[in-house]
Amino acid sequence: MNIGQAAKASGISAKMIRYYEDTGLIGPVARTESGYRMYGPRDIHTLGFIKRSRDMGFSVERIADLLQLWQDRSRHSADVKRMALEHVQVLQQRITELQEMVRTVQALADCCAGDERPDCPILRDIETGVPLLETPLPTTFGKVGGAHGH
Repeated sequence: MNIGQAAKASGISAKMIRYYEDTGLIGPVARTESGYRMYGPRDIHTLGFIKRSRDMGFSVERIADLLQLWQDRSRHSADVKRMALEHVQVLQQRITELQEMVRTVQALADCCAGDERPDCPILRDIETGVPLLETPLPTTFGKVGGAHGH
């Protein structure tokens, strides 16, 4: 099958298939006399493995390692398990980072009036890189002529 058919069968775009071939994640495939790539069942199976690995959040580098283990029938399952558990830690870190992002964006949204005024704490935070809660608030506390007229 050609690259379009392989893309449809594997769920990976033709552009990504070319990228995986260029980076060596998949080996070079057979070509027709006119130079068109031709994919067989084994190639589609490998592309499916890559897609499922990507869907689990593995990096391209880690997928290369997984592919080597998958193709090595003398592998030790302990090596695969170690990689999986390392990946769990990576995913847990990502979850923590995403939860922090949610809290930050929610706090910014809570501080935004959401009205017709142009002042926007959300954009100010993004522009300055200084979290809203770390921005010094203007204060006259303890100053002569301050809010209490002392």
